Amino acid sequence: MAKTVLIVEDYEDSRNFMKIVIESYGYQVIEASDGIEAVDSFKKYQPDLILMDISLPMVDGLTTVKAIREFDGSRHIPIIAVTAFGKAYQTRAIEAGCDELIDKPINFKMLEPVISKYLEH
Repeated sequence: MAKTVLIVEDYEDSRNFMKIVIESYGYQVIEASDGIEAVDSFKKYQPDLILMDISLPMVDGLTTVKAIREFDGSRHIPIIAVTAFGKAYQTRAIEAGCDELIDKPINFKMLEPVISKYLEH
C-alpha cells in the first residue's frame, strides 16, 4: 500500500502541480487548502507525511502544525514546512513542530529525496 502525503497549500495551481509530482514518486496524495482543512484531513486520514505551507488563509501553517502535534500519534508523522519566506523561518518551523523546511519555489529534484528520507525506512 502506498504511503500518503497530505499537501497543505492555499494556491490551487501549486497544490495541483505538487500532487502530480508527488504521485509520480509513487505516493498517494490528500489535499487541504487551509489550516482548518489540514487538521480535519489529518484526523480523518492519518497521513504518513505532511507538506505544510506556512502562509495560509484563516489559520497559518505554524499554528496548524502546533494543533496537529497535540493529537496522540502525531509525533511520528513528519511535517515538512514549505515557505517562500526562506530559511529565516527554519527555527520558527522547528519550534512549531516541523521536522524540516524547504524553500519555495520548490526544487522538485530535491523534494523526492527529502520525502523518501522520511517515508522509506
